[in-house]
Amino acid sequence: MPNIKSAKKRVKVNDKKALRNKAIKSDLKTALKKANAAAAENSADKEAVIKQAIKKVDKACAKGVIHKNNAARKKSSLAKLLAE
Repeated sequence: MPNIKSAKKRVKVNDKKALRNKAIKSDLKTALKKANAAAAENSADKEAVIKQAIKKVDKACAKGVIHKNNAARKKSSLAKLLAE
């Protein structure tokens, strides 16, 4: 446990950021699973679900939770699903 005031604050801030990142990443994974499931069963709302997943990928990238190349790769695979 840190003794210096600034180090104590860093611990608090890092915990808060880790929780935010975890929430965003979890939301992203859920959206990707829903998009893949919708594409697999060719559901009626496939396009809306995939577009929502692409939006979540963009948001995660903007927040710095995932790398921009990782985001581009995920968006590309989602676009492939949409085109099928």
